[in-house]
Amino acid sequence: MPASEAEEQQEQPWSRRRLRSNNERLLLDRLRALGAASRAQLARETGLSKPTVSSALASLAAAGLVREAGTQAPERGRTAVLYAPDPAAGYALGVDIGRGWLRAAVADLDGAVVARADVRNRARASAALTDLVVTTARQVIANSGVDPAEVVHGVVGTPGVYDEKQRRVRYAMHLPGWGRPGLVDRVRTELGVPLEVHNDANLAALGEYTYGVGAGSRLFAYILIGTGLGMGVVGEGRLFTGAHGLAGEIGFLPWHGGQKPERLEDAVSGGAVVESAREFGMRGQLTAKAVFDAARQGHPAAVRAVELEGERIAHTVAAAAAVLDPDLVVLGGGVGHSVDLLLRPVRERLRALTPLRPRIAPSRLGEDAVLLGAVATALDTARDLVFERRTAGT
Repeated sequence: MPASEAEEQQEQPWSRRRLRSNNERLLLDRLRALGAASRAQLARETGLSKPTVSSALASLAAAGLVREAGTQAPERGRTAVLYAPDPAAGYALGVDIGRGWLRAAVADLDGAVVARADVRNRARASAALTDLVVTTARQVIANSGVDPAEVVHGVVGTPGVYDEKQRRVRYAMHLPGWGRPGLVDRVRTELGVPLEVHNDANLAALGEYTYGVGAGSRLFAYILIGTGLGMGVVGEGRLFTGAHGLAGEIGFLPWHGGQKPERLEDAVSGGAVVESAREFGMRGQLTAKAVFDAARQGHPAAVRAVELEGERIAHTVAAAAAVLDPDLVVLGGGVGHSVDLLLRPVRERLRALTPLRPRIAPSRLGEDAVLLGAVATALDTARDLVFERRTAGT
């Protein structure tokens, strides 16, 4: 008999309950890693005895946390019942607030998205943006067919940094009025869902690590290039946010590319690409996408603007390489979607700037990186909450 089980018989009732809870959580976590497993497999994987595994599985099934997921017929012996976590035991909400789009999704505990909505962000005032967030989140929950009470946790991704003490988002310059105190509290109250707020680049980095090209990286930096500029850093699977949550706010770095000092964000962003294209002679209603599309067609001014943007991104990568020594730098965001045009000038300029040359790759998740990072982060907490609620008092 394992020592832990022998000790269980001698402990006080509250200690035995705690040990049973620990065993149940161990089995549930192992099932999430394995997908589905039999009692015998779980006993081998955890070191628990078969009776302890059987008892814990029975408790988890009674709590609605695991379910039978088929059978397994071995070459010898009896057919074994397979168990898996019940993905419908609870749900999580993810929201991505961008300058141009607002995205929201509901996912089950397996991480499968059961409903999502993508709407244009035409809000130009804080009240309108708050209404849009609440309306979109309510709609996606309704479309999921899930009881709203089963959505146990949510995460919102936004430009800037959420200041918990002042209860407001700071440095979200591209979302007018979004920095007013109390707006996030209003969203929480009207939705009735516990919400965390995180920087969008940080969530994109977590999304890329969980679902995309960053998986398995020891330390990588995700550079989000769109309306603004940000960076998320993930080391050994954990997000690095700094002492005040401001790590990765590289848009504030000084830049001296012109006649007057600027911020790096002024030089490396969708707006910078458009400004460069105009300086090189492009006319008309321009967007970053239009400039990149024109560059693919060989338009000289667009090609020069894209080349210049690549060189500026190289300065960003060089700074990240010198400070962080990442094994991978992922380029994402609206401008990052055109990495096919940017990789050559980025790499060429990087060779001239520094001997430090991490691997550079485009985001695999594209526009979904922030949203999926929000979902993944919300799920971490949702799984804990669902376990605690469903096993309380057992």
